[in-house]
Amino acid sequence: MGKHIIWVPLAILATLLAVLLWLGFQAHPQDTPESSPETTAAPQEDQAAPPDPTDWRLMLVNPWNAIPQGYQPELVTVENGYQVDQRCASELATMLADCRAAGYSPLIRSAYRTQAQQTTFYQNLVQARMAQGLSQTEAQKQAATEVAVPGTSEHQLGLAMDISKKNSSQLNTSFAETEEGQWVAANAHRFGFIVRYLKEYEDVTGYMYEPWHVRYVGKEQAQAIYESGVPMETYMTGYKLGVYDFLIHQATNE
Repeated sequence: MGKHIIWVPLAILATLLAVLLWLGFQAHPQDTPESSPETTAAPQEDQAAPPDPTDWRLMLVNPWNAIPQGYQPELVTVENGYQVDQRCASELATMLADCRAAGYSPLIRSAYRTQAQQTTFYQNLVQARMAQGLSQTEAQKQAATEVAVPGTSEHQLGLAMDISKKNSSQLNTSFAETEEGQWVAANAHRFGFIVRYLKEYEDVTGYMYEPWHVRYVGKEQAQAIYESGVPMETYMTGYKLGVYDFLIHQATNE
């Protein structure tokens, strides 16, 4: 008897719930369109082709990758008597002209260096660090993070140059705070150049942060490297390992 008393109200409630649901459906019928318009996928933005490590513009030079023996760039003289590879000279001139047209005063402080010149730069810095109290081994190690060991400098490619503000006598990280430095950081890629040694990537590049040091890699790859927010080493390795899309996503969402 007790069981019937329990189940009867439950049955009534279930019936009422079903009726209410049916009435609600009738009051708000779900219109089904006869046909839905076809959607066209948005065209994907052009992406740079995977970097070709044999491309002269993408030759990776750092403490672990020396310049090939016998390499000799095709040099041409530009501003202030400096020389660069003639294949990037036009883009360099256009970049500097555009920067000046914007009201700034960029100046080339260094460009192509011979093996002998790079050796002099490096040895002079080693001696300076030893004069500060470092041992020869310590001085050589410290100097190698500031000036490339001869044979491993991008300046020897003829594709790198140091840029400063016209009235500045030194190259240091304060260049990043100048109008010229900010313009270069934001615009160099449009002309095929990248700021080569980024902050917080010293362990990756092997060199200290140098906002004044730009390197020519070609417009397509410069755009891609700039958008990735990572140095050339990571960019090249990312493509090789098939994780470049992840690097792009990570850099743009941090």
